[in-house]
Amino acid sequence: MLANSPGLQAHIQEFSSLPLQRQNELGEAEIAMSSGHHGEVELPGAFVDYELKPREYELSIAQTVLRVHTRVADLYNQPMNQIEQQLKLTVEALRERQEHELINNREFGLLHNAAFDQRIQTHSGPPTPDDLDELLSRRRDSEFFLAHPKAIAAIGREFNSRGLYPDHVDVQGHKVPAWRGVPILPCNKIPISKENTSSILVLRTGEDNQGVIGLHQTGIPDEFQPSLSVRFMGIDEKAIISYLVTAYYSAAIMVPDALGVLENVEIAHGRN
Repeated sequence: MLANSPGLQAHIQEFSSLPLQRQNELGEAEIAMSSGHHGEVELPGAFVDYELKPREYELSIAQTVLRVHTRVADLYNQPMNQIEQQLKLTVEALRERQEHELINNREFGLLHNAAFDQRIQTHSGPPTPDDLDELLSRRRDSEFFLAHPKAIAAIGREFNSRGLYPDHVDVQGHKVPAWRGVPILPCNKIPISKENTSSILVLRTGEDNQGVIGLHQTGIPDEFQPSLSVRFMGIDEKAIISYLVTAYYSAAIMVPDALGVLENVEIAHGRN
């Protein structure tokens, strides 16, 4: 192959001429350093690898048009403002869709963007304490688990069968179950397969902590909430008032170990 491909020959020769560099477990250039030395020694130097073409995230969008008849706005605004109440329900529905997309979207959703080496399988099917410990051991500063309520029930069954009982911690004034001090929060947007299996996520969050962060844009025109706008679209011939309600959002995993996923968790299997 080399004899028949001058281009391949040149590529291999160029690579072979590069100075040998030590690498870490991720294949990145190892940062050489010296420690514990005495006197004036020559200190090693290093070039740190970086991404030449980093991924660019585009904000996703969820939109709907709220329609309200003018007679409702004129006659039924006491004791409650009907437009405000209908807008509140519309925003809540958009936020529900946003939560679903943050978990399941194939472009930026957490389930589809977790690193391969941060995906683990259960030891026996149901979620055991060993499985949760394996999730926690692969990252630092885990802040919370996310699991479907049925998966949380399965965790409780497995723990009880071993004579263990999850701790409870306070999260915004609510007592929630926890393991190793990490709260287990419910999320019904995590899907359940036809085989009654689901996934359990564990996250570290925050930009300063190199975790999972939410992306949004503030200061947009007609902003009603951060990164959510409500625009008046006018009144049609049937006296219907229309408002365009738009939410912008996305998510980014800053480093691979910020997110871990326990896959194929059986939630319908109980111990006798």
